[in-house]
Amino acid sequence: MNHRLTLEACVYSLDDAVEAERGGADRVELCASPADGGITPSYGTMDLARKQLSLTIYPIIRPRGGDFLYSAAEFEVMKYDISMCKSIGVDGVVFGVLRADGSLDVERCSELVENARPLGVTVHRAFDMARDAEQTLEELIAIGVDRVLTSGQAASALQGIPLLARLVRIAAGRIIIMPGGGVSVDTVVPIVEQTGVREVHASAKVLRDSAMEFRRAELAMGTAAGAEFTLQHTSAERLRAIRTAAEAVLEKVLNTRL
Repeated sequence: MNHRLTLEACVYSLDDAVEAERGGADRVELCASPADGGITPSYGTMDLARKQLSLTIYPIIRPRGGDFLYSAAEFEVMKYDISMCKSIGVDGVVFGVLRADGSLDVERCSELVENARPLGVTVHRAFDMARDAEQTLEELIAIGVDRVLTSGQAASALQGIPLLARLVRIAAGRIIIMPGGGVSVDTVVPIVEQTGVREVHASAKVLRDSAMEFRRAELAMGTAAGAEFTLQHTSAERLRAIRTAAEAVLEKVLNTRL
């Protein structure tokens, strides 16, 4: 029986994508701007990642930070970005669109799925901001989404275990439930053990001090003063540790079910 877990790393640069591959990630969610929770990366980042890496690449299609209620212009940007992803040759895309009432924007999401094919499609944590998790899950299944990234509509996937486990049961193999949000070497064990998921999403981030020697600390470049000198990076070592812990508990779960 295959006890291998699929590990997706959330990365915010080409350097981080390289580090994720070194750390044994199977797939990267390629983003820009961690302060926004991830927006669409540059075409240069996507193209070079595709040329340099052998792992699976899923760029996020998110035109801005903030909510997931998009204007007509923003939606056109998302469709254009998907077309660019297809031309670059990435493996899939990640997106999510809601209506003002918190329901899934089925029509727009369906159009994006159709535009994205034959690429894979993940719906991101816009799902966690949706009003009704179970209804939204069924709608995602109906429009052909492959995977949903979710914390179980909680502050972290660890706290969201009850809903995550229920979503796995409801999905019944029709869609992949991929926990994300605070997944670490410590939290991945109870998450996998109590839900039986076969994929997890982690940033495995570490904070490092900038190599800049000259600093004008009284000025801010879109962040709190001085914050640009603390940089977030992906840790290959943390990714390896997450995989090792997750696969050990997954083997235990699968053997228990035999």
